[in-house]
Amino acid sequence: MTQFEKTQKWPDVMWIVRHGESAGNVARREAEQTGTSFIELPQREVEVPLSALGKQQAAALGRWFGRLQEVERPSVVFVSPYKRARDTAQIVLQNAAMKDDDFALIVDERLREKEFGIFDRITKTGVQQLYPEQAEARTVLGKFYYRPPGGESWCDVLLRLRSLMDTISREHRRERVLIVAHQVIVNCFRYLLEHLTEEEIMEMDRTHEIANCSVTAYEFDPRLGKKGKLALRLFNFVAPLEQEGAPITTQKDIPIAPK
Repeated sequence: MTQFEKTQKWPDVMWIVRHGESAGNVARREAEQTGTSFIELPQREVEVPLSALGKQQAAALGRWFGRLQEVERPSVVFVSPYKRARDTAQIVLQNAAMKDDDFALIVDERLREKEFGIFDRITKTGVQQLYPEQAEARTVLGKFYYRPPGGESWCDVLLRLRSLMDTISREHRRERVLIVAHQVIVNCFRYLLEHLTEEEIMEMDRTHEIANCSVTAYEFDPRLGKKGKLALRLFNFVAPLEQEGAPITTQKDIPIAPK
């Protein structure tokens, strides 16, 4: 065992995947096209399922993982408790032909979608019409720090992900970790792992829509610091879907007030 292997506290590789297209993504697109203030869905936010296309995307990604060598595939899978994320993970693992004893599956509430409080299922137009004082407060505070009543700011999400990173570095060093979650989660991991600034993460959010079932990947690099760190290798990678002919979608999730 080398010196770096003895001191390494990070996984060998970490894949962060956004869930496949959901019924909420479809409903959001329809609401924006019609200019309505509300999104009508029969489920709670946590229970919104994948669309048929989302299942196709997850299957395509699963076959990509299945083409990896067995020793290169995930050994630990962390997943958001939301149904669209859990179903994405299940379809990915099934299509990768991974058996239950090949990996540990952990549903972790710290990976849940950013909570929008009173803005849940309200469009940008709806927020401006129903809560103009909150829209003004968000402009004053900025997207990074603003917390809607009953909801979370980006900083709140980052705090729970810092806790999850401690768990991963403590319990899953030198493993291959797959995380299946949501768009904001992908961006927040980049902020934490790459030590980005508020300006950098907000610019990334403005310029990159995280595609459904896209892959953001990090690998341990012993050259980065005394004990090595995780280095970005892929961002918003959609080649697995393109190879299978699965359409690429980037629609944000149900709570469509500004993230």
